[in-house]
Amino acid sequence: MQRGSVQALCVGRHAFLSDHLGRLFGELGLTTTCAVGIEGARAAARRCRPDVVICDYDLLATGALEPWESDSRLSRVPVLAVSLTRRQDEMHLLDVNEIGAFLYLPTMTVRDLRQALAGILRPAAPPASFSLPAAVDLSRPASSVR
Repeated sequence: MQRGSVQALCVGRHAFLSDHLGRLFGELGLTTTCAVGIEGARAAARRCRPDVVICDYDLLATGALEPWESDSRLSRVPVLAVSLTRRQDEMHLLDVNEIGAFLYLPTMTVRDLRQALAGILRPAAPPASFSLPAAVDLSRPASSVR
C-alpha cells in the first residue's frame, strides 16, 4: 500500500477515539482526516472526499444513521467498521447493512487491513470492455438454452 494512496475519514464517538484511529491508520499508510460523530463525518466528507470511512462500530450500531444514509457524498463511500471491544462474531446481524468490512483492532494486522480495503474499495473506472466467450450463440433465444 503506497503511503497516502487511500484517503480515509476516521470517525469516532469522541475526539480521543477518532484521533487514535487517524494515527493508527496513518501509520499504516493511509492519508487520514478525523471527525467526531455523524454530523462531523458529514462535514469532513465534504472537505476531504474520502475513499473509505473507517468508523467506530459502536457509533454505527447505536447512532441514528439516517443523516449519513441520506448524505449525497457520505452515503456512497464504503465503510470499514472497527472495534476495540467486539469481535466479528459479536456483531449484531441487523448492524451490517452499511458495513463493507469489519476489523477487531486488538488483533488486526496490516494484512487484515489490506484485505479489508481490497474487498471494499472499487476501481476508479470500470473495465474498458467486456466480451462474451466465443462459445455463446447470441442468435438463439435465451429460452431455448437449457
